[in-house]
Amino acid sequence: MKKAGISDYETFARDVLRSIPDRPISFEVFSDDFSEMEDQARKIAGWGENVYAKIPVTNTCGCSSAHLIRRLSESGVRLNITALMTVKQVREVRDAMETCPSGYISVFAGRIADTGRDPVPIMREAVKELSDTPHLELIWASPRELLNIFQADAIGCHVITATGDILSKLHLVDKDLDEYSLDTVKMFRDDAVKAGFSI
Repeated sequence: MKKAGISDYETFARDVLRSIPDRPISFEVFSDDFSEMEDQARKIAGWGENVYAKIPVTNTCGCSSAHLIRRLSESGVRLNITALMTVKQVREVRDAMETCPSGYISVFAGRIADTGRDPVPIMREAVKELSDTPHLELIWASPRELLNIFQADAIGCHVITATGDILSKLHLVDKDLDEYSLDTVKMFRDDAVKAGFSI
């Protein structure tokens, strides 16, 4: 949003909601103070029936948001809890969202992968943890490659947040690998010719 020159968050959010009135959309709180987070979440929730207030799993001091999540859930606020990376966090958030009318639990599988860990076992376990809570859906957040869409689907993950650069690769699905190899060789050759290199 900053790169796009957005200076008024609420005006931007309301413009988005006018364009997309019938799909779930999350808008995040900015405060690091739980009391302010609560005020911001309630204001955000008031922007529309399809709005989910996005709350981080902890504040920047590492203090759990569970008490705030529970309070907002009990008062009927739709929530998207973000920045989770462990199954323990999923359990804690799930329990705090027991009375939430509808919500998302967003596990940052891509960042888990950035640490050298395979996110699939964690995400599979997270799906199991939410199996008895039909009002909650798991988001595979921060995917890094097209393969993640297929991994998320295979384990029954409800939602994946796929960026434009990942979606732009959908035309490659099931592409013949010999053909793809030849395309790659041609690309390397073309790059070398354009660079004017010689040995």
